[in-house]
Amino acid sequence: MSRLLILLLRAYKRAISPLLGTRCRFHPSCSDYARVAIARFGAARGCWLAAWRIVRCQPLCTGGLDPVPATFRWFPRPQPHSHEHPHD
Repeated sequence: MSRLLILLLRAYKRAISPLLGTRCRFHPSCSDYARVAIARFGAARGCWLAAWRIVRCQPLCTGGLDPVPATFRWFPRPQPHSHEHPHD
C-alpha cells in the first residue's frame, strides 16, 4: 500500500502540482512531506501525519521549515526551526 501511495504522490507532483503553482506554506511541500512520512512510518501513520500537515497548511499558520519527525507522534509539534517560508 505504501508503494502505491508514494507512486500516486509522485504522479501528483509531476502532473498536477505544476498546474496549481506553489501554494504550500511549508518546506518541504505537503506532497513531499506525505511521501517521506509514508516511506518512514508506513501507509496508515504516514497518511495521518500528511493529513495533520495539510490541516495546518492554511493562512492562519505561519508555515516555514517543517520536516517529517524522526519518531512518530499522533500530533507532532512544530520543529524549533526558522518560520520563514522558502521560495522555490
